[in-house]
Amino acid sequence: MDESADEPRPTGRPHAVPLRHILPGLLRDPARALIDVGNRTGGALVRLNLGSFRPYLVTHPRHVQHVLRDRADNYERAGDGLFWRPVKRLFGEGILGEGQIWSASRRMLQPMFTAKRVEALIDGMADAIRDAVDELDEPFRAGRPVDIGAEQARIVSRAIMRVLFADKISVPDALRVIDAQDVIATAVIPRIVVPFAPLSLPMPGDRPFRRAVRIVDEVLVPIVRETRAVADQGDDIISTLWRARTDDGRQLDERQVRNDTVAMFAATTETTINVLTWAWPHLEQRPDVADRLYAEIDRVVGDGPVRREHLADLTYTRMVLDELLRLYPIGWIIPRRAVAADVIDGVPIEAGATMVASPLITQRMRQFWDRPDEFDPERFRPERVRARHRYAHFPFGGGPHQCLGMYLFYLEAQLILATMLSRYRFRLRRPGVPGLRLAAALRPRERVELTLLAAGRRAEPA
Repeated sequence: MDESADEPRPTGRPHAVPLRHILPGLLRDPARALIDVGNRTGGALVRLNLGSFRPYLVTHPRHVQHVLRDRADNYERAGDGLFWRPVKRLFGEGILGEGQIWSASRRMLQPMFTAKRVEALIDGMADAIRDAVDELDEPFRAGRPVDIGAEQARIVSRAIMRVLFADKISVPDALRVIDAQDVIATAVIPRIVVPFAPLSLPMPGDRPFRRAVRIVDEVLVPIVRETRAVADQGDDIISTLWRARTDDGRQLDERQVRNDTVAMFAATTETTINVLTWAWPHLEQRPDVADRLYAEIDRVVGDGPVRREHLADLTYTRMVLDELLRLYPIGWIIPRRAVAADVIDGVPIEAGATMVASPLITQRMRQFWDRPDEFDPERFRPERVRARHRYAHFPFGGGPHQCLGMYLFYLEAQLILATMLSRYRFRLRRPGVPGLRLAAALRPRERVELTLLAAGRRAEPA
């Protein structure tokens, strides 16, 4: 089951799920309700009946590939689409949009995320991560528990602000923006779960959303403005955006530079912080996985600092990250709108229809994964990856809109895990894997707090 995906039977019509069957679960536990829909329908195309809003749910890897890659020209990420409206209020038009504005932003930013460019950043990133991890020595010596989510936000900020933003954004200011992003990620959920509600209708989360967006702009907009005058001297994201030109030779206006700066800040920080926060409870729950990870890091890194040449040999570390991404993908919901009518496995799709793919659903479905709710990095042994459909695991999306920062994430996350676990072992204050909190990113319901122990010393039960 892990190695293959059962084919859905073409029926000529989608599997219908009435509102009364899904609404109670959506209100109680939206993530589990959606996964259950996927499991019950076995990868068939699903039509969710949410009153006047009736999106198609796309769960089979072959159908996901059709929508996100093979016919990507027909399934657009429309900025005025119902699912995108809450996000657009923060990011505006730009790299998270569609059409010519998206294409221009992508073309301008893509050179900063090529493999060659990212690899040139590794040494600086490794130094910044090492400096940030040094600050954990104080709570380690004191035996004081730390909020590992907050500590990872600080570590990621130190690295990303240095290598991608040239320290134009200070770490304290970056942490203010990250805190605001955390508020926004939760505040938009009512509108994502009920996307047909008009923006004029007040909903829970609207007020904290607006306050958080103001904080983001208070921090980032002055830096965007100041950078314009010195953009020719910098090689960071904001300078790159100011130097860029549209297809007709125009400089971007301040609003688009702001939009893309906010989007790239979120994309390069939130992913790593959230995914790594889940690592610690899963490693404690699976000591066999933790021991194998420790052994690899000890063998590859030794007693010195983590360096560029170590990363290629941290293969099990990469498997652990892939399994975390399977359980907690970055963009857990990927909406598209059909530009023209289409047919998927004999099911007619009308022009204007909303299509929803979800890595969270596909990557936890019994049809495509054995024991889908269990944490098992062995799923990502190379031979098992080759045997699976490419779109059984798509945590960074797919097709032309696949996340630009995917390669950066893997290198940065490997550096952080290897740096921390070459120095420390840990013990959770509250054993067990936290429940899943559905937000713009998938977050633990409660803080993950742990006590740091010396590397090589066994964590004693609490």
